[in-house]
Amino acid sequence: MNSFAESQLDLIADALVERGYWVMDNALPKILLNQLLIYFNHLQADEFKVAGIGRQTDFQVQGTIRSDKIHWIQPSIEIMAEFLESMGSLRVGLNRRLFMGLFDYESHFAHYPIGAFYKKHLDAFRGKHQQGKSNRVLSTVLYLNHAWQPSDGGELLLYAEDDENRVIESILPEYGRLVIFLSEKFPHEVLPAKRERKSIAGWFRVNEGDL
Repeated sequence: MNSFAESQLDLIADALVERGYWVMDNALPKILLNQLLIYFNHLQADEFKVAGIGRQTDFQVQGTIRSDKIHWIQPSIEIMAEFLESMGSLRVGLNRRLFMGLFDYESHFAHYPIGAFYKKHLDAFRGKHQQGKSNRVLSTVLYLNHAWQPSDGGELLLYAEDDENRVIESILPEYGRLVIFLSEKFPHEVLPAKRERKSIAGWFRVNEGDL
């Protein structure tokens, strides 16, 4: 089982309490990362869908806001099950330390062609929970880009909760880097890149009744 170490979980939990986010290099075993990238690279173009914003009846494609394409991860594929098992160990570890009530995780591959972007946004909004639905509370991004250079662009920008014009972190999408942050707290955006950019975006949820 590709589990997070107890020391890693301690660091992540402390960071979420202190500042609401954590950036970790080499978060998952290299063999798992390599297999995820191989699977990503073997996906056909028609297996990716144009990404949109909103959910269910609120879903819409807005090319001026985001221009990436996505492929949802399913546990029926062995390597996907291994990845989800790893994220499950993260869920259990954070629940044990922070009593967050995380119960579900959804994720997708995200492909950003050269020049693609995702404008500033929040992954979840306070007070906008649908009755009987779960809500995103913790976001994750895992990067699958070998030998990424600062000149390649494609940074993930995290903005301050109290000042949406102030960048608090500029994060290069380097291979094996994992970013974890509170979904309702940080506006963020993906800048255009000079290379195609590959990642796995995911969200832990809690039951609406637990909020």
